[in-house]
Amino acid sequence: MADPTQPPLAAYLRLVALAAMIGIPAALLGAGFLGVVHELQHWLWSDSPSWYAVLGLPLVGALLVLAARRLLPGDGGHPPTKGLGTEPTPLAHAPGIALAALGTLAFGAVLGPEAPVIALGSVVGVAAARLARADERTLPVLSLAGSFSAISALFGGPLVAAMLLLEAGLGRGAALLRIMLPGLVAAAVGYTIFVGLGDWGGLDAPGLTVPDLPDYEGTRVADLATAVVAGVATAALIALIHRLAVATQRDGERRLGAPALLLGGALAVGALALLARGLGADSQDVLFSGQASVPALVATDSTKIVLVLLGAKALAYAVSLGCGFRGGPVFPAIFLGVGVLTLPVVWWDLSPTVAVCAGAAAGMAAQSGLLIAAVLFGSLLAGTAGLDAAPAAVLAGVAAWLTRSALAPPHPDDP
Repeated sequence: MADPTQPPLAAYLRLVALAAMIGIPAALLGAGFLGVVHELQHWLWSDSPSWYAVLGLPLVGALLVLAARRLLPGDGGHPPTKGLGTEPTPLAHAPGIALAALGTLAFGAVLGPEAPVIALGSVVGVAAARLARADERTLPVLSLAGSFSAISALFGGPLVAAMLLLEAGLGRGAALLRIMLPGLVAAAVGYTIFVGLGDWGGLDAPGLTVPDLPDYEGTRVADLATAVVAGVATAALIALIHRLAVATQRDGERRLGAPALLLGGALAVGALALLARGLGADSQDVLFSGQASVPALVATDSTKIVLVLLGAKALAYAVSLGCGFRGGPVFPAIFLGVGVLTLPVVWWDLSPTVAVCAGAAAGMAAQSGLLIAAVLFGSLLAGTAGLDAAPAAVLAGVAAWLTRSALAPPHPDDP
């Protein structure tokens, strides 16, 4: 007997076809946004920025975020302390989300691009739903398809995005597959603009694999034990950061007001980067999401520099989360997870490949509460050099997930 709550097959196939058409424009928008962020970062920041640039550029970015939040609809997008939002994004919110994200990401605040990319992809899905005169039941599915395709441009393919959305929606039960399938089709079709089609080679695919990692062959008991300890430590660190961010947001807005808190937070981020520079680290490894700094981090051979980067990055991350910037919370957590496992690299020659693979899994699991997506992402980040490091990634991710679950109160973005 047919389920009356499910759409007829013909209507569902039409929905999948719409999702396929959404895939390319959503992926193009996601890739275009990431390209603009990259070009702005390259234009604004030199290899050795002056002290006044390190202090001033985050402040300029904060002014852009403030303008987006005060003058444009949508408050600049989803607050990063609430995790990754997947709700449909109204078209009117797109300019404010884009401006707030550019002010955050290009000007040095410590947040990632995943949240605005998800939101902008959702805008494409909502626009397509309106043009197709979709009903209120199918609009969220098409919105999710747009987000799915756009986020695949960031993660280098649809697999991590699929796992992320699958875990986030486990509570839907068997109905989840019907909801996810259009998004998976959208991501697959959209990703052809990077991998190419026929004789066309495609655009340059965004690659997240850390280059020049040594091959890790076999599995060592000591490495697995280290991964477990690092997972627990990473989750404890991320929990502390989250508490500091929430306290900053709550108390700062009450005492200072939102504009003053945002501007003061921007100055604090710049000051932390300058302090790290004074202690011998690179200020730009403290600023930004940390995505581009992972190769330099795992190549560091000084305990002092690793600890300086961990401390400054963690504080700047907490400030950026809580003071009013707009961006994603996941990539800085990944940087911190890799940083925790870089210490054993320095101390007893743990393979940097294990540090990347297991550290990324621990950081993502600790922040997002998603385990399978975190392990998959860690494995992809290490590339083929880290195939044998997958057990360490699993144990680090599990340890981080269990520790996160044990620390109350739970994060608001828990699936």
